Amino acid sequence: MILAGDIGATKTLLAIYNSSTMQPLVQYSYSSTAYAHFDELLQTFLHKVNKPHIAAMCLGVAGPVLAGSCQTLNLPWTLHVNKLQQQTHCMRVQLLNDLEAMGHGIQHLSPTDYDCLTPELPAQQGNIALLAAGTGLGEAFLYWDGSQHHVIATEGGHTDFAPQTELEIELLRFLQRQYQHVSYERLLSGVGLFQIYQFLCEYDKQAEEPEITRQLQTVPDPSALISQFAMTRHSVLCTRALDIFMQIYGAEAGNMALKVLSYGGVYLGGGIAPKILTALQTSYFLQAFRAKGRYQVINAKIPVYVILNQQIGLLGAAWYAKTHL
Repeated sequence: MILAGDIGATKTLLAIYNSSTMQPLVQYSYSSTAYAHFDELLQTFLHKVNKPHIAAMCLGVAGPVLAGSCQTLNLPWTLHVNKLQQQTHCMRVQLLNDLEAMGHGIQHLSPTDYDCLTPELPAQQGNIALLAAGTGLGEAFLYWDGSQHHVIATEGGHTDFAPQTELEIELLRFLQRQYQHVSYERLLSGVGLFQIYQFLCEYDKQAEEPEITRQLQTVPDPSALISQFAMTRHSVLCTRALDIFMQIYGAEAGNMALKVLSYGGVYLGGGIAPKILTALQTSYFLQAFRAKGRYQVINAKIPVYVILNQQIGLLGAAWYAKTHL
């Protein structure tokens, strides 16, 4: 049996897979913040599934993995391969960056697991770029060697935000008053969408509808509500915030496409893209994706996909355990 996991700042998925059929036998979702340490969560899971014999274990973790260890960026957790080996009595254990796990999952998606934003472009072989906006922004790419893909993890979501318009320059200045370093993750994340909205409230000096303001102040995730109000056109400010979010997302996806020449496609993962799919299908995202001056002729040939399967990280971790461990 294979133990696979997808560890995020918001939730953690753990599952036991049959290594022959690659079907999950049992799967549980946990609130990550409910546990002080990952080993507590893992112990809870192992007790619930009656401590099965585990032949291989792979966990995708939101953070950089170095020498078999990972200090998660948005949780007070540190994971070590040797400690996991002791806890599970399994010697074949691997930690992957969460986007690296997603990259392995891309290769096992079915056609119903994603939506193509560029149906006019045929699928091609080549490098693949992967971006996932959710609690944070993850980035990875898949190198094509002529016969297979090799997944390479990055921390590209933490690179410097590069504004492209006068309005985005003012947005950068707004964020610089709050943060020492303004990365793409500050904007292309759940918190980022809310910060774009807050910036517009200050910049436009336009009053929001009182009922919308009240709802945004009382919900635990105002960004989700902003996107809902934007797509239903219930709020001018929410609509503008989502438009700016899509333009920045498109620009950074286009940057990634050029950096790795991802003729095999750009894939958008994470929890945000499927929720704003109808908005992504409009022109804002693709216009920014292709607006690369002389090199727009390259990005105009690159297909873009939205991953709909929210368990791609778990799927990728399971397949990595089967094929590499």
